[in-house]
Amino acid sequence: MNTHKTKTWAGYVFISPFFIIFLIFIFYPALYTLFLSFKKWDGLTSPAGFGSFNFRRLIFDKVFYLSLGNTFRIWVCNFIPQMLSALLLSFFFTFNKVKGMKFLRAAYYLPNLITATSVGLLFNLLFNGKKSAVNQILASLGISGAPFSFFNSELFTSSLVSYIQWWMWFGYTTVIIMAGITSIDAAVYEAARVDGATKMQTYLHITMPLIRPTLLYMTITSIIGGMQLFDVPVTLSNGMGDPRKAVLTTPMYLYNQGFASHNYGYASALSIGLFLIIALLSFLAFRAMRHKENVYAN
Repeated sequence: MNTHKTKTWAGYVFISPFFIIFLIFIFYPALYTLFLSFKKWDGLTSPAGFGSFNFRRLIFDKVFYLSLGNTFRIWVCNFIPQMLSALLLSFFFTFNKVKGMKFLRAAYYLPNLITATSVGLLFNLLFNGKKSAVNQILASLGISGAPFSFFNSELFTSSLVSYIQWWMWFGYTTVIIMAGITSIDAAVYEAARVDGATKMQTYLHITMPLIRPTLLYMTITSIIGGMQLFDVPVTLSNGMGDPRKAVLTTPMYLYNQGFASHNYGYASALSIGLFLIIALLSFLAFRAMRHKENVYAN
């Protein structure tokens, strides 16, 4: 009996670090953020007042909606090319014998290992200023109009952020999709080959439906990560999302309200609002993908 109790307590001891860390660094901050969202606090004095004034401000805040639109647009503009390129590469690598495939996989995945801040600073050095590397190359080639003020263009800056996000994540997405494909029973492909199905027919009508859970996972995790976009636009712009707030994302706006304006109550309300929006988008994506899966099953 004593031995059984000792083993039981030993189990609790081993799992306790996780729960302690979770309670201290996740659960308590989340509860305190919810508490602060109903208060006014500058970080120095005691939190004052209690009410829904922060959320009322949030509902009528035009900058919040601007930042939300920017965040969603940048996510869509990198997620769609990311998924398409990952699906094409996974098709190519799965149904064709390619020399050096392991090297190519590693090369595609490599950008994901670099921190987003480092990548943002690198592209800032490449394009920012008349003496940037790209401008010097263009000037040496005699390109008319060089040097260019790249970051004065809203379209260029926003497109560059989307491109960087695609470049950093398409390799990771490709590897995950290929892992989903390799988990499919080889007998399914053999049966399709015997029935005379082409590679494209096999991919569209067998592979795609069977990797739907993988695609759902990638979609939801991409929504969660994309709506929290912060590092790249901060390092490419002046921290305010310029030019003309074209790359001001919601996490950037939240950060500026909290740590620049010291309006922690409103920043907390922004974080609650962002959490609810991410949860809603994830739920809609889940329902849409599950609906397609049910239609296919029927």
